[in-house]
Formats: sequence, structure tokens, C-alpha cells
Amino acid sequence: MAAAALAAGGLTTATLVTPATAAADGCFTFESDLSEGDSGSAVEELQVRVAGWVSHGEHLAIDGEFGAATEAAVERFQSGYGVPQSGVVDAETREVLHALGQDDCTPEHFTYSEFDENCGANNFEGGMVDAATAKENTRRVMWQLEAMRHKLGDVPLGVTSGFRSVSCNDSVGGSPSSRHMYGETADLGINANEHSQCTLYDAAHEAGFTEIIGPGAEGHNDHVHVANDPSPYSSAPNC
Repeated sequence: MAAAALAAGGLTTATLVTPATAAADGCFTFESDLSEGDSGSAVEELQVRVAGWVSHGEHLAIDGEFGAATEAAVERFQSGYGVPQSGVVDAETREVLHALGQDDCTPEHFTYSEFDENCGANNFEGGMVDAATAKENTRRVMWQLEAMRHKLGDVPLGVTSGFRSVSCNDSVGGSPSSRHMYGETADLGINANEHSQCTLYDAAHEAGFTEIIGPGAEGHNDHVHVANDPSPYSSAPNC
């Protein structure tokens, strides 16, 4: 896959070669065109997959309703992968969506095993939501990170902490309201990533995350924290 251009001090939405051809992934098949006004499970799955292609500071609702925000996200996704920007999920767009998906519904460059360490438990049990919900929340985070990764030149993103059970979160000194316990979070450690913390922090604002914390914020000088928190918050005084 061709690498995206990374502008000095910021991001570019590059025109890129699409992923390897695939008719559908083993998780979900987009069987027909989707456009504004459509609704249902196919739209909901689409929203998960394009949730990282929003404007700065925007968060895409996963509600199964194809509205203006979903159309705009589809257009940005199309631009990022070199597909004509129509806002319609046509055959060419569906091909890219399928090629990016793996058989377990995760995106091409991320796996559940990167998120379920959970203090050695290697599962999604014991959080503030049931394991299935935590796992699905994590899947959304993965697709947002997939978009972020692509915009940053397809350089791998290293996840150093994902889901935590309540007891795991307590043992590592996490906040009692941490979204780690919901599966809605990824920590991107500086030793696991080529990009600077501030590059990651800025990119997260273009990937639909609502809670973004980085260098200069207490306890975040060695990683950038990204999450889908219902109460938006961002802080990185050193950026």
C-alpha cells in the first residue's frame, strides 16, 4: 500500500492506492450501495468503519442512520483511499471497506490481543460493562486507530494499554472513572511509537476520539491516551 504524505507539523489527507482487492471480509458484507437517508445494520457497521474519518473534534454517532455526518465521513474515507468522493458507499468504496476488514470484524492492522492484556488476564472480563460490550467498544477504537494510522503514513501505532478490569485499573493506579474499564480506550506509549506524542495527540483530534490526553498532563508524559468518553476532554500542555 502506498504511504501517505505527512505534512510538517500536521496531517494531510492523501490520495492513496486502495488495499488488496477483496469481495467481502468474513465478518460483514456490504451488499448494496448506501447513501444519505438509509438506515439499519449495514449503516451501523459502516459508521464503525469510518468513525475515524471525521472533522477536527467531531465524534460520529453509531446509530444506524445515514445522515450528513456519516456522508461527510464517507467522503473523507474515499479521499483517503483514492476513491471518487461521492459520499455514496458504491462498489469501489465497498471493496475498500471489505479489504480493510478481517474475519473477526477488526481492521487490517489491529488485533484484540493488543487490547486485552488486562493485567495478565488476556480477556475483556471484569470491567464496568460486560465482556461483549467491552470488546465491541474496543473494536470501534481499533477502526478509529486504523484511520489515524493511515493518515499518519501507515506507520504502525503501538498500543501499550487497552481494556482493564476494575481490579486491574485499581492496581495500576487508574482513575476510578477511567474509560479503560469500558474498553473505550487506547494508550499509545512513546517507546512503542515512531511518531512524537504531539503528533499522536493532534492526529487523535482528527480520528473521532473525545478524550485525548498527552504530554504535560499529569501521568501522561510517557503516552498519549485516546478514548471515546461521553464527557469530552483533552489536555496536553506541552503540545
